[in-house]
Amino acid sequence: MDLADTPEEREFRARLREWLAKVLPTLPRKPSPDDWPGRRAYDLGWQRMLYDAGYAGLHWPVDAGGQGATPTQHLIFLEETEKAGAPYVGANFVGLLHAGPTIAAEGTAEQRARWLPPILRGEEVWCQGFSEPDAGSDLAALRTRACRDGDHYVVSGSKIWTSHAEVADWCELLVRTDPEAPKHRGITWLALPMDTPGITVRPLKTLAGSAEFAEVFLDEVRVPVSGRVGDENDGWRVTMVTLSFERGTAFVGEVVACRRVLGELARTARKNGRWDDPALRRRLGRLNAEFRALWRLTQWNVSEAERTGGVPGVGGSVFKLRYSHARQELYDTTAEVLGPDALDLDRPWVLDRLSSLSYTIAAGTSQIQRNIVAERILGLPKGR
Repeated sequence: MDLADTPEEREFRARLREWLAKVLPTLPRKPSPDDWPGRRAYDLGWQRMLYDAGYAGLHWPVDAGGQGATPTQHLIFLEETEKAGAPYVGANFVGLLHAGPTIAAEGTAEQRARWLPPILRGEEVWCQGFSEPDAGSDLAALRTRACRDGDHYVVSGSKIWTSHAEVADWCELLVRTDPEAPKHRGITWLALPMDTPGITVRPLKTLAGSAEFAEVFLDEVRVPVSGRVGDENDGWRVTMVTLSFERGTAFVGEVVACRRVLGELARTARKNGRWDDPALRRRLGRLNAEFRALWRLTQWNVSEAERTGGVPGVGGSVFKLRYSHARQELYDTTAEVLGPDALDLDRPWVLDRLSSLSYTIAAGTSQIQRNIVAERILGLPKGR
C-alpha cells in the first residue's frame, strides 16, 4: 500500500480531526473501572455517536452496514482517534472486532440483518464464550455439549475468561455437537442470548483488580438453531475466521496507543533524570523501531485482509506473536522509568503493566502463534 495520504485521505483526516475536536469535549466523565453498568452505557454512547457521524463500522462492507472505507482510511481513523484521546471500543470490542466481522463474513442475510445493525448503533454488547477450564490453549478440546432438540440446541457446560459476560446481551459460543467426531470437526458456533434461562455468570477478578472476565455456567440452556452461524459441526472453520480477526486486526488501535505511551515515557525519563542512562535510551530506541515495524505490519495485514475479502490471513499470527512480547517489554520499561512509583497502582501505566502480562496468553498463546507461523507460513511439519 502507498504510505502517503492521497488528497482524498488528507480530506478525510482533516474532517475526522474537526469532528473529534468538536465532540470529545462534550463526552461525560468516564465511569469508574468497577462500574460496569456505567462503562457499558459510556461505551455504547460513544458507539452511537460514531454511528450518527458515519464512522461506525468504517471498514465493514457496505452490505454489512459499514461504510466500505479503504484500509488506509480505517488506519487513519484509528490513528486520529487515539491521538485525540477518544474512547476505544471498550465493552463493545467482542461485537465490533470479533463476532460482528465473523457474522458479516459467515452469517446468513437474516443473521446479518438481525445482529449487525445493533452492534454498529451501540445497542447490544457481545461476549466471547470460547475458552474452558480444560480447553484454553487447546481450544478444540472444549467439552461444552449441545444436543439438538427440534428447533433448539440444549447446551450444558462451562466457559471461563468470558469477556464482558456480566454486561453482554449476546455471546459467541463454541459448543461440541458431535462428541464422536475428531475434536476439530464436531464443533458448532452459536449466538447465545445472555438472558436465556439456565445461564449463571460469575465475575473473575484479575491481577489488576478489574472484573472484565467471568465464568459462565450453562445448565440445559436452549439456544435456537437459527442462532447457528455456519453449518453444524463446521464451527472450527468459522472459529478460525473469528480468531483471524482477533489476532489480525483487533489490536490495531493498541499499536497506536503503545506508540503514544512510548513518547510519553521518553518525556518522563527526561524529566526525572533516568534519560541519563544510556542502556535505557537504547531500549527506548529499539522499542520505537519495534512499534514502527509493527505499525507497518499492521498496515500490510489490513490491506491483505481487504484484498482477500475482509478476513485477515496468517500474518495476524506473526503480528500477535511479536506485539504481545513488545507490549510486555514496553510496560516493563515503564517500571524502569518510574522506579519506586511503579508499585503505586494509582500511577499511570502501572495497571497497564499488570494487564500486559496476559497478552502472551489472550487471543491465542505465543506457543500457539509459533506453531501457526511454523506450519502455515514456513511449511514445517506438525509437531507430535
